[in-house]
Amino acid sequence: MKNQEIPKMVSHDGTYETVPLRSDRIAIAVVQTPVRGVDGDNPEPGIRDNLNYLLETIDKAQNVGGRCDLLCFHEFPLHGFAPWDLKQYLRVSRHPDGPEFQEIGKKAKQYNCYIALGCQMLDDDWPGHTMNTQVLVGPSGKIIARHWKQRNMRGMWPGVEQFTTTIYDVYDRYVEMYGQDAVIPVVQTPLGNIAMSSVQREPELFRAMAIKGAEVILRTATGGFSPLDVAATALYNGVYVAVANQAISPGSPFFEDSNAGGSAIYGPDGEAMAIAKSPNETLVTARIPIGAFRARHHQPTLHPALYMDVLNGYVPRYSPNLFADYQPEDLQDAARYLRDKSNWK
Repeated sequence: MKNQEIPKMVSHDGTYETVPLRSDRIAIAVVQTPVRGVDGDNPEPGIRDNLNYLLETIDKAQNVGGRCDLLCFHEFPLHGFAPWDLKQYLRVSRHPDGPEFQEIGKKAKQYNCYIALGCQMLDDDWPGHTMNTQVLVGPSGKIIARHWKQRNMRGMWPGVEQFTTTIYDVYDRYVEMYGQDAVIPVVQTPLGNIAMSSVQREPELFRAMAIKGAEVILRTATGGFSPLDVAATALYNGVYVAVANQAISPGSPFFEDSNAGGSAIYGPDGEAMAIAKSPNETLVTARIPIGAFRARHHQPTLHPALYMDVLNGYVPRYSPNLFADYQPEDLQDAARYLRDKSNWK
């Protein structure tokens, strides 16, 4: 990612930058599959099994559901999820140049499609860190976008806190390395302008994506999400939103059916175009008239003068950069470290 050129996409006339579309209509599929956690001490066999399963599922999606321009998978199809410590996370995390993405790239090239998925990623510029990342592989077989998760939830579970590195955790250094525009990236593709994130329940983040020209927002989840939150993202911003959640997942550290299912594709009116009817493994597809949509679409309508003073005066519960000088070793260490860091009483 270092020194990557990320185009500016905030204009002052309601428009946004684009590249030509490959077609006036595109087919999107959300592939709802289980989360299968690997052994944090010996992850390679499990990751190989998960990769084989993912590649087979790509074949199924393209040959059973009809050819799709874009396949969307959930947050962790390669390694699953488990309560790993940092050393285990670093073993589990994948490198963008690794064999897994080369194999996924071959499938994207074979089917002339784009493939989106989440993954804990390593980055040579960030030794000792693991980043929850949304990855977009193009039909060239190459990764064309890696969007870091912007922030983690805090206070979700008693006695533990997430400690994988997000942009917010190392904000100043991230901006210094990649520029302010890379905090909320939008990638211009022949399918439309795409933004990706696994963040939940922060409408301002998705509003910013739409202001920067996102036409299709790809969201992922593990352990559930709020359908209302996703539908509202589409409605309030007038864009298409796809959400990929996990299917029923035997061996999950939670109950195997906890918050499974509900993967969906929402239209700009906030209505579901397609939604999973089962919490089991399944395929959700929709055709989007992206050409006609683009012809009439503009940035969302806002009136910042009414509320920017309020936003500028707001103090978040936790300040940015808290992992810039210290990286917690596990979930419990993260909770201990953050215990006295809150700005709120």
